[in-house]
Amino acid sequence: MGGVDLSGYPLDGPLPELPDTELAKSRLKLVTDLAQRENLTIRELYLAIAGARGHRTILGTPQQIADQLEDWFVNNGADGFNIMPPYLPGGLDEFVELVIPELQRRGLFRTEYEGRTLRENLGLPRPVNKFSKVTASREPVAVGSST
Repeated sequence: MGGVDLSGYPLDGPLPELPDTELAKSRLKLVTDLAQRENLTIRELYLAIAGARGHRTILGTPQQIADQLEDWFVNNGADGFNIMPPYLPGGLDEFVELVIPELQRRGLFRTEYEGRTLRENLGLPRPVNKFSKVTASREPVAVGSST
């Protein structure tokens, strides 16, 4: 875990204090905080993070999920989230139908977009269309039959 060998510790024992490492520090902190907060054994910690491939797993009612996202957003400086539902498309549909309205009610998720395109909503300039201008050095070309 995070470059730390836990093979010398009992699976059903507590997570030991881990040495400092330069590998995946923030991920390691999240995982060790989870183990301490929920008093997980090494086995329980493994089972908690294995299915999500190390990503944070949030379970609960739409309000409880929104509570956790809000807490992480407000207190930990998150600027967005990648949602990984446990199954598709139903899990994503449930998130959109149940959690998003709760986040909108709290003012944490927009209810509409100002721009008409993704480019406009991201504030990106429209690239120059190299095909929109005919240069003076090029003569127009006729296409098709002249008969």
